[in-house]
Parts: sequence; structure tokens; C-alpha cells
Amino acid sequence: MARKFLYIFSGLVVLVFVTFLALRLFAQDLSEIAFVPSAEFTDQPPLEQTVYDDPQMWLARPELGTADAARWLPAGFTAEAEKVNAAVFFVHPTGLVSRKTWNASLDDPESRDRSRLFVQGMASPFNASPDVWAPRYRQAAVGAFLTDAPEATQALDLAYGDVEQAFETFLKFIDPQQPIVLAGHSQGAFHLLRLIRDHVVATPVASRIVAAYVIGWPVSTERDLPKMNMPVCQEPTSTGCIVSWISFADPAEAQMLMKAYARRPGLNGQPIGDNASFVCVNPITGSENGSAEAKENLGTLVPDLSNNTGSLVPGAVPARCDEDHLLHIGPAPDLEMGPYVLPGNNYHLYDVTLFWANLRADFARRVKAWKPQP
Repeated sequence: MARKFLYIFSGLVVLVFVTFLALRLFAQDLSEIAFVPSAEFTDQPPLEQTVYDDPQMWLARPELGTADAARWLPAGFTAEAEKVNAAVFFVHPTGLVSRKTWNASLDDPESRDRSRLFVQGMASPFNASPDVWAPRYRQAAVGAFLTDAPEATQALDLAYGDVEQAFETFLKFIDPQQPIVLAGHSQGAFHLLRLIRDHVVATPVASRIVAAYVIGWPVSTERDLPKMNMPVCQEPTSTGCIVSWISFADPAEAQMLMKAYARRPGLNGQPIGDNASFVCVNPITGSENGSAEAKENLGTLVPDLSNNTGSLVPGAVPARCDEDHLLHIGPAPDLEMGPYVLPGNNYHLYDVTLFWANLRADFARRVKAWKPQP
């Protein structure tokens, strides 16, 4: 019996070892099998022109009251008495994890609930402003970023069309003199890049931009920045500029991530290419590149996934923009962050929440420093 147990135990050890080896060696292939939709792409007509006039088409919008996902605050956190005067347009990341369709239906409860949770955690740093807007949209499935198939481009274009319509509505309803902050994460940041190129550059809106927080998607200094006509935020009080970072713990293994990013061309239509230079603004210091110790982190949002909430832990996570243009957070933090750290010590899903309180302070500081353009 003892020998039989040892054989079973040894077999399980070998199985676990082989599984982890396969995940390391074939992570890209396995990810494609698991996440790239097997269905044909089904084109859908544009939404009705006035659809985003309806508050129910938004996950965050001033009229929503208690239903506004961005109004959430971490347990024990007290909001500042002074409000920030800026209108925020936030584009949420991918909430659709399915192989059955390339784009989420607006009626799909699973992706809608997941997107709502993303807005709660990632748009809430901006809620010192009463004007935070986050649209629902027919987001592309996560698998659209894991394949070169033409259906992936079609799915992303469909999603972007919704974001364009939502932005037009946002501009229609806010004060025409109000400063604007743009923000997005992952797929949301990807769409935000195009939105800046197509609907901000060379328009009156450009003079109203306090900052664009393009987080969790690389902003190429060669392929993107020239088409955005906006500089990198070099200092904590810089305005009219780009803030971007991509978070990894050490040792960072970013090959899989960079391969996914390289599938999408830059804003100039050219491939990103190997060894590309990306923007890295340190979210703790608010400055381009540089490093900050953990004690300077004002608060990491540690999730309580069972209750869809979380609390802030200050002084736990450092940040360093390195020569690889990634934001390094040192060894994996000793925090209960949940099960969503990606292969290679990739903290993609935590890009915002690792620095929740610093992002909140950064937002308020830049709006205060902003001055209308003559």
C-alpha cells in the first residue's frame, strides 16, 4: 500500500511539473487555445446616433447616483472635501473572456458585471471629480489580442466605434469650458490612443486636456507619440501630456506580453517592432522614468474579491521605470492581491490598483496645475 501511494504521489508530482513546464514553454499557444474565439466574426451595425444620451448606457455618469460604479471608495477611506473640477472620460478594460463571440453583447450580464467591477476599482481614483463618465461598449474579447486573425481587427474596430460615439456624447453634455482628463486601461487604453489621434488632435478639445492616463498598454515613443501631438508628463505638475506604465514584479518575463502588443500597429500604421521604446511615467512620483521606494506609495488597493470591495495598504509597493521601459515593482508584494497575476510576474490587472492612492493624488495635482490655453 505504501509503495502504491508513493507511485501515485510521484505521478502527481511529475504531472504538476509537466503542467508548469508546458505553461512556461507553450504559454502563447495555450492562451490562444483557451481564449481566441472559435466563432466567425459577425459584423454589427453602428449603435443609434443618440444611444449614449441614455444614462443606462454608462457604467459611470453623474446622473446615475448610487448606481454609478466610479463612486465607490475603499473601506475606511474618506473622500476629500474639495472637489476636482475636471470631466473624466474613462474606458474600461476587457471584461469579455469567451471563445463563443468576438464582441460582447450589451446585454451580456457576465461581461457587464466584470466591466462594472473594473470601473469600480480603476475609475474610482478619479471620483474626487463629480464628472466621471465610463461608457458601456461592445468590447472585443480578450482573445482578440492573442491572434493575428483579421477577425481580431474587426472586433477591435467595432468596439472602438462605440467608444467614439460615447465620447461625442460626453463632449455634448459636459461644460464646454471644463478641463478634460482621459483615462483607460488595457483595451480601454488601446482605444484611447486612437481616440486622441482621431478626435483630439487639431481640435478645440486638445487645449482642454489636462492629461491622458493611457495605462496597461504601451505608448510607443516613435509610432504613437508623434500622432498624439502630446508630450510625456515629465514632472508631477506637467499638463496636456501622457501618463503610461506597465507593471511587472521581478524577475520580469515580458516576452509573451510584448508579442501580443506587437500584433497591433502603432498610430502611424507601422509595426511596433522589436526593442521598441515605450513611455514609462512612475505613478508614485508622477515623473517620467525614475524610481520610488515603497514608503512613498500612498496606498495599494488590496481587493476583497468575495465581497467586491477592498482596502488600502500604504507603503507596500515600490516602483521603478527600468531600461526595458517597464514599471518594476520589485519582488512580488506580500499582499493578498488575488489570483490574477499573469505569467512572467505580469501585474497587468493591477496596474491601477497597485498605485490607487498615488493616482488619485496625481489626478488632483495635475488638474490644479492646469491653466486654460490662450
